[in-house]
Amino acid sequence: MFKRVLIANRGEVAVRVIRALHELDIEAIAVYSTADADSLHVKMADRAIKIGPPAASGSYLNMQSIIGAAQISGAEAIHPGWGFLSENAEFVRACDDNDIVFIGPTAEAMERMGDKAQAKAEMRAAGVPLVPGTAGAATLAQARDAAAEYGYPVLLKARAGGGGRGMRLVHSPDEIEGAYAAAANEAEAAFGDGTLYLEKALVPARHVEIQVICDGHGNVLTLGERECSIQRRHQKLIEESPSTALTPERREEMEAAAERACRAIGYKNAGTFEFLLGPEGNFYFIELNCRLQVEHPVSELCTRIDLVREQLRVAAGERLSQIGRAPREGHAIEVRINAEDPSRGFMPAPGKIARFQPPLGPGIRVDSHVQTGSVVPPYYDSLIAKLVVWDADRPAAIARTLRALDEMVIEGVPTTAGVAADVLRSDAFRSGSYSTSFLDEHEAELPSLRAAT
Repeated sequence: MFKRVLIANRGEVAVRVIRALHELDIEAIAVYSTADADSLHVKMADRAIKIGPPAASGSYLNMQSIIGAAQISGAEAIHPGWGFLSENAEFVRACDDNDIVFIGPTAEAMERMGDKAQAKAEMRAAGVPLVPGTAGAATLAQARDAAAEYGYPVLLKARAGGGGRGMRLVHSPDEIEGAYAAAANEAEAAFGDGTLYLEKALVPARHVEIQVICDGHGNVLTLGERECSIQRRHQKLIEESPSTALTPERREEMEAAAERACRAIGYKNAGTFEFLLGPEGNFYFIELNCRLQVEHPVSELCTRIDLVREQLRVAAGERLSQIGRAPREGHAIEVRINAEDPSRGFMPAPGKIARFQPPLGPGIRVDSHVQTGSVVPPYYDSLIAKLVVWDADRPAAIARTLRALDEMVIEGVPTTAGVAADVLRSDAFRSGSYSTSFLDEHEAELPSLRAAT
């Protein structure tokens, strides 16, 4: 096992990884921008190294600075967290070139899965169902033809990225030209690649993902599914496991498909297969996220497996502690608490946290990097905390999550906590029958959003 690991990230995920490292008696090296000099992850680390100015391009995306920090500190490995350089194949190769272990999949796997067209081709070869769409990149003319063939609505999506950026839902032929230009421009700005492809939009659809982790000895472990259909701006707000949309048979089909795909591409370390579940109950591959996911605690609570510890073991050359299908128990719900203003379309709302008081009690986990007095800077993601709750069944988990949200105190910036509570109290969510368009469909029934309009 490693003696010293550098975390190439900030905020909540850096705190999460530092805790796992300390539990394994591994020294944690933090890096930070000048905007994060007083951040919790800097205080918790055994050593912290300043790497640049507030802008991510000069700090958390600066590969040379991060590799230099690892060399100066004597770190044997780098954990990338999520976002920033976590899916950057060039960074993985830079680690390899400097004899630093990258705690994640290989650069080759990232490149193959990062190219959405190639990923779809490899998934097709592995027998994984795909959403009908273009086989590869599509020009505007090709997108028009494909949309006419498959029928509207369709989705234009960035070939080089994800997270809702470079994505546009198109309802009719007269919208496609403007949507194509907007999506291409956004993709170019976010990923340096404005290439798009087209998929048939499944309406209504559910977003369900399968967590996997694989070692370097050919072993694969699947940890069940996470239901991620409660979203705003194509980004997740509430996740839960198990999904009310899956039968045991469908769950096994999805996990088996993910396992086949892992073996076919020789995948290593943690990853998440994202699927769309159509109205008829069939599932279709969207993408493979070659990293740890924000919502990984949902799987941890249901399986009692620490995914960060497993990542470290795999990266150190050890075998997985379990293989096959991880046993699961109970129901888990995660609420993302973002410093966002729902009254302004969930616009990020940086500022100072005047008071932060997390909830306590059985079955409650709060992953956060903020404290009373912390400043949420405008330069990075708006996530400030994750409330993760476990209980024996779904009704009990919903009740416990609502109790925890009622106890949670965050003053100084607007957050998404109130909207999440409204969703959990709604009959539509409690029924277990909902889709990715939940917020749009039920806006009038959610007091937080009604009050904001």
